[in-house]
Amino acid sequence: MSIIFDDTSLFLVAVLPDPRDLEIARLLGWYRIPLRFAPKVIDVDYLLFYQTKAFGADHSCCIESYAEVQGHELVFRKELFKEEIHHPRSNEEYYKIQIGPIDYLPQKIITKKWYRITFFYTTGYFVNKAENISDLVVRNEERKILWQSLRERGVNSGVYHQDNSYIDNFFELEIEKYLGRIYNVDLNDDE
Repeated sequence: MSIIFDDTSLFLVAVLPDPRDLEIARLLGWYRIPLRFAPKVIDVDYLLFYQTKAFGADHSCCIESYAEVQGHELVFRKELFKEEIHHPRSNEEYYKIQIGPIDYLPQKIITKKWYRITFFYTTGYFVNKAENISDLVVRNEERKILWQSLRERGVNSGVYHQDNSYIDNFFELEIEKYLGRIYNVDLNDDE
């Protein structure tokens, strides 16, 4: 894959459970994350969209598209889908992440089998080199750099206060599960 992103750009891998979600992102310019499932820091540079099995054989279990993040706000689901006012989750809070135009990677990032993926972070450095999903996982020394970047974003966006003991404990105990852990998958295996 040719280099197209700055190595230090922060990415959130976001799940598209259904083609409808890609159309919403493409046409309306936003992506939603239920607050109760949201990662701790959503102030990133880009979203990478992981497509589930619902996208069909040629487009499932891969990342083909991305979008630049332009902002976010907290809204109720009923504000996002006015026609679904009686939906069981209409009064739940969601992050509405405003995004720029959907763009496509020069080469899709694949996986040979279906994985149940939750949100995780990566950087432009890993995206530029990735051929499969496990190549996006930040490991070793790079993980410390990613943690520092996420900490700075959290502090600068006002999500966290500069209480280092809280932040250090938070990043050690909480955010690690979002830094490349894909549930039900052992990413140490070659694909």
